[in-house]
Amino acid sequence: MTDPTRASSSALEPAGAPADLPAGPLDAADPLAAFVGRFLPAGDVVSYLDGNSLGRPLAATAARLDRLLREEWGTRLIRSWDERWMSLPTEVGDRIGAIALGAAPGQVVVGDSTTVLLYKAIRAALDARPGRTEIVIDDDQFPTDRFVVEGIARERGAVVRWVEVDPTLGVTPELLAPVLGPDTAVVLVNHVSYRSAFVADLPAIASLVHEHGALLVADLCHSVGVVPTELDAWGVDLAVGCTYKYLNGGPGAPAFVYASAALLADEARVLAPPIQGWMGAADVFAMAAGYEPARGVRRFVSGTPPVVGLQAMQDMLDALEEAGLDAVRAKSLALTGYALDLVDAWLVPLGVEVATPREPERRGSHVMITHPAFREVVTTLWADGVVPDFRNPDGLRIGLSPLSTTFAEVRVGLAAVREALRAA
Repeated sequence: MTDPTRASSSALEPAGAPADLPAGPLDAADPLAAFVGRFLPAGDVVSYLDGNSLGRPLAATAARLDRLLREEWGTRLIRSWDERWMSLPTEVGDRIGAIALGAAPGQVVVGDSTTVLLYKAIRAALDARPGRTEIVIDDDQFPTDRFVVEGIARERGAVVRWVEVDPTLGVTPELLAPVLGPDTAVVLVNHVSYRSAFVADLPAIASLVHEHGALLVADLCHSVGVVPTELDAWGVDLAVGCTYKYLNGGPGAPAFVYASAALLADEARVLAPPIQGWMGAADVFAMAAGYEPARGVRRFVSGTPPVVGLQAMQDMLDALEEAGLDAVRAKSLALTGYALDLVDAWLVPLGVEVATPREPERRGSHVMITHPAFREVVTTLWADGVVPDFRNPDGLRIGLSPLSTTFAEVRVGLAAVREALRAA
């Protein structure tokens, strides 16, 4: 099949697809259209609608990885640790902070998986509020978040306070307010819901959490690189996010953790890393008898930095910096708005329901739709080169990464969903 970035939608759509809501004018008017060609062709894939799970690779990354292999590793060998690699976690972290998080230097570091960094951030926040025993989380957060919180609660003798939310929306200050109190230590919130794409009001939530003397940890996995975020200005205490979705870091790319400068500098309530590794020590090569944490966010580094995993995301950061996150957000909203128009016109008459907020300001960069046949339909779609994402029990996520996705691709994919539903 032809790569969707190099072909018109009319050449790729299933026979009988409707002619309304054309994609051509939207792609022609797209100011970010040139970025699409920077990504590697996807072979037999005609519509990639899962950029919110795994971003496509940039062509430039091949040269970066080759340079790492032949020069930094192959030629410089162990010397590259002193020359380049040791500082990569904080250098790349600062770039993520500046380009995507609204974070001043010295507050973001890259390393470990999302799960491990969530554990570190939540445990550190809980221990920084001694005498408080409650962790607050809503009941529709991503499984990792819920599992990590439950494990920490067992480990530390804490209590989990669950907030019930509408799964087609997400957590709000109004839902949180009745649960917070003098025993609240940590509140964990997904900035963008993995299911509904609901965008939480982090500034208002941070203010509410602080009124009760607690700390806010934000999961940014479905917002970083696609929804403008101002962690410093919003007063978020800690945040964690992955880099293989909208930062296109590749499968298994390391996550990042943010800790606010105010929290790092609070000597009265020390933010202590729960996993003490030599790479997070104040003097790595002192080989000291005891552990003394690094003064800044680097204290959250435990083991050897994932040098190979830190490569691909740097090319996406270059692209995001060039495009500007506001422009990326504008295209994201245009893509999801177009997807919703197609869903309403083509799929709702077939029994599909929309489980994503309609209001643009409350929507991330994916659209969740539901139908009892979607589990069966996804298998057919993947075989035909249309790749959305299924979420149990009946949800189809249409994940749209703005720099690599065309409007034609969205149209082709949803036309294929329509035909597959008709045949189911």
